[in-house]
Amino acid sequence: MTPQQYCQQKTRQSGSSFTLSFLFLPKHKRAAMTALYAFCREVDDVVDECTDYQIAQTKLQWWKQEVHRLFHEVPQHPVTQALKPVVEQFSLQEQHFIEIIDGMQMDTQYNRYADFEQLALYCYRVASVVGLLSAQIFGYSDKSTLGYAHDLGLAFQLTNIIRDIGEDARRGRLYLPLDELEKAGVTEQQLLQSQASPQTQALLLKQIERAELFYDKAMNQLPAADIRPQLPGLMMAAIYRALLQEIKQDPNLVLTHKIVLPPFRKLKLALGAWFKYR
Repeated sequence: MTPQQYCQQKTRQSGSSFTLSFLFLPKHKRAAMTALYAFCREVDDVVDECTDYQIAQTKLQWWKQEVHRLFHEVPQHPVTQALKPVVEQFSLQEQHFIEIIDGMQMDTQYNRYADFEQLALYCYRVASVVGLLSAQIFGYSDKSTLGYAHDLGLAFQLTNIIRDIGEDARRGRLYLPLDELEKAGVTEQQLLQSQASPQTQALLLKQIERAELFYDKAMNQLPAADIRPQLPGLMMAAIYRALLQEIKQDPNLVLTHKIVLPPFRKLKLALGAWFKYR
């Protein structure tokens, strides 16, 4: 198996909606995004699959060393071997890859977030940075597009957090700001035990509203000149915003169910965005 084939397999196994948008990219950019996504999956899997957080920290530290090898020496892992020509072709920055790993390390250090400022740092590292790297691969001519990519990544991560609240709570994790729980009159125990109430619904609606604001903020920053190259992100935004609207109909459902869109609807939304912005 070549490094590129390894990345393709890793990406397919994830089953993520993001990979749908890759199909609309030119071959070299599709390969670049597949390698980037495979890297994100590798470091994310360290946290998801390691119950011993000390081992997880050790593995993530190895990945930081591997990033150094990627940029300065000879990488050892198939994913970083596939990334080697990508970082050169698209002038990707070493620090961005380190920041992604820093975000994963936060998962080994925290399972609660005191306020949105702390949560936003996590979202920046695990999602906005990926958005910035993706924007570079897609291509842009106006630096305002980087602001769009930053905020769209944040909106995606906030949507993921809302969608996965019940699943994360069952793993003992809460990605909602604790000060907002207190203000809403919701206890950690209520969320951990999936206890729905008018208070939890109000809390979740506030999280949805915040995510919607970041989608709007992102779109307002995207210059017309860069709409076509940034089409993959716009396709994903169409899918994720539709998911958010689905959750909004009955927010408390996320405490006990994982809300997903059927594959056909996701494809329809992606194609709709493609023809709208093409």
